[in-house]
Amino acid sequence: MDKHDLRQRIWDLLRDQEAARFPGAHGRIPNFTGAEDAALLLAKLPEWQSAHTLKANPDLPQLPVRAFALQQGKTVYMAVPRLRQQKCFIELDPERVTGSERRAASIKGSFRFGRQVDPHDMPKIDLVVAGSVAVRRDGARLGKGGGYSDLEFGLAQELGLVGTWTTIVTTVHPLQLTDMSFPMMQHDIPLDVIVTPAETIRCKGQYPRPPGILWESLTPEKVDAIPILQCWRP
Repeated sequence: MDKHDLRQRIWDLLRDQEAARFPGAHGRIPNFTGAEDAALLLAKLPEWQSAHTLKANPDLPQLPVRAFALQQGKTVYMAVPRLRQQKCFIELDPERVTGSERRAASIKGSFRFGRQVDPHDMPKIDLVVAGSVAVRRDGARLGKGGGYSDLEFGLAQELGLVGTWTTIVTTVHPLQLTDMSFPMMQHDIPLDVIVTPAETIRCKGQYPRPPGILWESLTPEKVDAIPILQCWRP
């Protein structure tokens, strides 16, 4: 199925089944009912419990995940929107946000409580939390179409921040699970684990991870808009 059509199908389904929460599903990583329960189930995974550092998407449905991570003493890294600054990640140190974890885990709060860092100064990442619009049980993932999660992973791969030790997870509503096929490109990040409010799905691992930054998939305009890519432009 065409990716655009599948996104629309999932967004419509969440809206029609009243499973989408504020600010609505369309055009974004959809906030969904049961997001907190999915975060609690995710926190039971051994990969979560052993993780010290997370890279997490900044979207609202994964806010409980980021807050739980901080409450449990994990360091969280969130990307600056659209990677528009050289120091393109925000580091949230759990020791600096004690008592304000949920506020710190929000997009606005991360700038207040965290500090911006250059990815060259980041440690290795144990767990990547990716936002999703649609997912398949075999590990295929469809985002909202901007490509920034894939690019962030490629950037981390180039710097050796992610590797075989890194687990890629997502939390979604059951309605976001699909049996429909959609293309997985070389730059698309696959999933190791999918967590819904009631189910943990371990994926087959049949899709390769991006080997790094795939310059041929980036437009000149996108490279020009991202300072750290300008420094690496081949």
